[in-house]
Amino acid sequence: MASTSLTFSPLQLRHTAHSRGAPRRGAPALRLPAHRRRRVAASVSERPAVPPAVVASPDPKPKLPLRKIPGDYGLPLVGPFKDRQDYFYNQGRDEFFKSRIQKYGSTVYRANLPPGPFISQNPRVVVLLDGKSFPVLFDVTKVEKRDLFTGTFMPSTELTGGYRVLAYLDPSEPAHAMLKKLMFFLLKHRRDHVIPEFHSSFTELFEVLEAELASKGKAGFGEPNDQAAFNFLARSLYGVNPADTKLGLDGPKLVGKWVVFQLAPLLVLGLPKLVEDLVIHTFRLPPFLVKEDYKRLYDFFQSSSGPVLDEAERMGISREEACHNLLFATCFNSFGGMKIFFPNMIKWIGRAGVKLHTELAREIRSAVRDAGGKVTMAAMERMPLMKSVVYEALRIEPPVPLQYGKAKRDLVIESHDAAYEVKEGEMIFGYQPFATKDRRIFERAEEFVPDRFVGDDGERLLRHVLWSNGPETESPNLGNKQCAGKDFVVLVSRLLVVELFLRYDSFEMEVGASALGASVTLTSLKLATF
Repeated sequence: MASTSLTFSPLQLRHTAHSRGAPRRGAPALRLPAHRRRRVAASVSERPAVPPAVVASPDPKPKLPLRKIPGDYGLPLVGPFKDRQDYFYNQGRDEFFKSRIQKYGSTVYRANLPPGPFISQNPRVVVLLDGKSFPVLFDVTKVEKRDLFTGTFMPSTELTGGYRVLAYLDPSEPAHAMLKKLMFFLLKHRRDHVIPEFHSSFTELFEVLEAELASKGKAGFGEPNDQAAFNFLARSLYGVNPADTKLGLDGPKLVGKWVVFQLAPLLVLGLPKLVEDLVIHTFRLPPFLVKEDYKRLYDFFQSSSGPVLDEAERMGISREEACHNLLFATCFNSFGGMKIFFPNMIKWIGRAGVKLHTELAREIRSAVRDAGGKVTMAAMERMPLMKSVVYEALRIEPPVPLQYGKAKRDLVIESHDAAYEVKEGEMIFGYQPFATKDRRIFERAEEFVPDRFVGDDGERLLRHVLWSNGPETESPNLGNKQCAGKDFVVLVSRLLVVELFLRYDSFEMEVGASALGASVTLTSLKLATF
C-alpha cells in the first residue's frame, strides 16, 4: 500500500460533518452473533474522477526568511554507509530523523537515505519533516515521481514481469492515465460485491480467532488477517475464491515473499547485523529466487481477470501488461496495505481500552439497526466516532511512511519557520509520520485521540491526513499520484471496525514488532451482550 495503493474515487466516501451524540437509551439491543441473520448490502456512487488541468505556476516570493538547507552528505561511500548504520541499527528510523532535527534546529535538512551503496546510485536527499513543507511532494507540477515509488532505488522489473507498473510511472507518461483508469474500472465493475464479501471473509477470520482462543488461550491476528484480506480481494474484485483454484491458500505467503524481495533494502528482518546489512542492504536479492512464486500469482490473476483484461484491451493496454499491473495493485498495494494497516489499527483501538470499545459498539449497532440491519455506505456515514477512529489511525501511523519526489525545477520550500531553496534535479524525501504528528498542526499530536475528527473543527483537520499520497480532502484522478484506491482503503478499514464491534463488546491483546507493521496477539474477545 503504497503511494499508488489501490484506492477508488468513485466510491466517494463523504466527509459529512456530524456531531458525536450518545446512543439512544432504551433502543432495542442487537444481539450477536445475529450477524449471521442480518442482510448485507452495498451502495456506492458512480461519479467518475475527472483530472484537473495541471499547470505549473512560478513560486511566489517566500514570506519567511531564506535559510541555507543545513546538513551534509559526508564523504562518498563513508557518509551513506554511516547514515545507513544509524538509520537501521545505531539509532533506528524515528531517532535518526529526530536527532538531526535537534542537531540542525530545522525540520528541513540534507541526509543520505538507505539503501545507499551498492544498490542506490545516489542516496542524497533533502529531508522534509513537518506538515507545512511535506505537501510539496504531492504537487506534480513541482516534483517528478518517475521510478521513485521505493525511493532512491527501484527494484528490478524482473519482479513485475518486465514492466514498469503504475506505481513507478509519473503522471506525465502516457501509460499512467490509461493504467490508473483501468484501476478505477477494476473497483467500479464489481463495487456491489465489496461490502458483502468483506462480511463473509472477515466472519471467517473471527471464527478462526475464536477457535484458536478457545484451544490455546491466545490467537495471533496476523496470519488469519492475511488470509481473510487475500480472500476478500479475490472474491470482491474478481469473483473468484482462491481456495477453489490451483493457488489454494498459498496466496498470502507467496505475496509476502515477493514483497520482501522488492523492499528488502529498506527493511530490518532481525538477522545478525553484519549478515543482514551485507545480504539485503548492500546487494539486491536475485529475482529468480521468486520467479516460480510470481508465476503462480500471475497465472491466478490471468485466469481470474477476464472482464478487466477485456476492458484493458479496449483501452489499448495489452492483456499481459494489464495483468502484471492488476497483480501489483491487488497484492502489493491493497493486500500489503491491509496486512500492515489492519493490525496497526487494531493495536491503537485495543490500547484505547473498554470505554472506546463500548462507545463504538453502541454507535455502530444503533446505526446498523436504524438501517434495517444492513451495513451500508449510508449507515456508516452515521457513525462519526467510527469514521474518526479510522482517520486517526491513518494519521498517527500512516501505512506508507516514506514519500519521494525529484524537483522538476528550482523550488522554494517553506517549513513553519523558514524558506529553503531546492535545485532542479534534487531528490526530496518526506517522512510522513512526522508530518502527520506535527505539533504546530495537531494538539496532542503524539496521542491517539479517537474523536479527533468528529464535528466541523475535526473535519477541517482532514486536509492534514496524508497517507494516500495526497490530502484526505482531495480525490485521486488521472493527473495526480494520489492513491487510486484511496476511498477503497478507507471503506475496508471502516468495515473492519464495524464488523468487529457488531460481533464483540471488547477485546484484549498483546503487541509486538514485525518487519511490516505491528504483531498483534489477541488474548480475549468478549462476544456482544447488548
